[in-house]
Amino acid sequence: MMAGNFINRLLRNEEGATLTEFGFVAPILIMMIMGIFDMAHSQYTSALMNGAMQQAARDLTLETAGSQQSNIDQRVIDAVADVTPGTATVTLEKLSHYDFSDIGEAEEFADDNGDGVCNDNEVFADANENGQWDADRGQTGIGGARDAVLYTAVVTYPRLFPMYGLAGLPQNVTLRASTVLRNQPYDEQNRSTATGNCP
Repeated sequence: MMAGNFINRLLRNEEGATLTEFGFVAPILIMMIMGIFDMAHSQYTSALMNGAMQQAARDLTLETAGSQQSNIDQRVIDAVADVTPGTATVTLEKLSHYDFSDIGEAEEFADDNGDGVCNDNEVFADANENGQWDADRGQTGIGGARDAVLYTAVVTYPRLFPMYGLAGLPQNVTLRASTVLRNQPYDEQNRSTATGNCP
C-alpha cells in the first residue's frame, strides 16, 4: 500500500518539469541562435566584400591602375581580414575582355562536326591568346584601354560556431563577390585575331 501511495505521489509531482522541458528545447534553441549569428556574419562579410570590390573597381579603371594593382588588391584583402578569422584565404581574379558581351562567354570555334565540342582539329578564335580553347575567353589581368574587366574575390574561412555539423552545414564558409568595370579610353583598344586548333 505504501509503495502504491509513493508511486501515485510521484506521478502527480510536477517539480522540475520546467527543467526537463528546457533540456529538450535548449539544444534546438542554441543551434538556432548560433545559426542566426552565423548567417548574420556571412551577410555582413559579403556586404563588406562587395563594398571593397566596388572601391577597387573604381581605382582599377584609372590609367595608372597597372602600377597600383598590388596595392588595390591588398586593400580588398585587408578589408576582408578585418571581419574574418586569421585562417581565412582570399583569392582575387581579374579577367579582361574586349567588351561586356564577352564576359563569361566561351571562345568561338568552327564546329565542323556539329557535336558542340571543340575537338578534331577544329579552328577556334584564341581571344585570350593562351594557345588553347577556353570556356571563358577572358585574359588574365586588367587588360588595356577600354577593356571590360571581371574582378572577382573569393574568401573561404572556417565557421565561427562549432555546431555546423548538427545543422548539416559544411565546415567552411565560401563567399564570392564580383564587379565589372571598363578601363578608361586612354589608348587604342587591341583585339586578338589569333587562332588555334582544338585538340
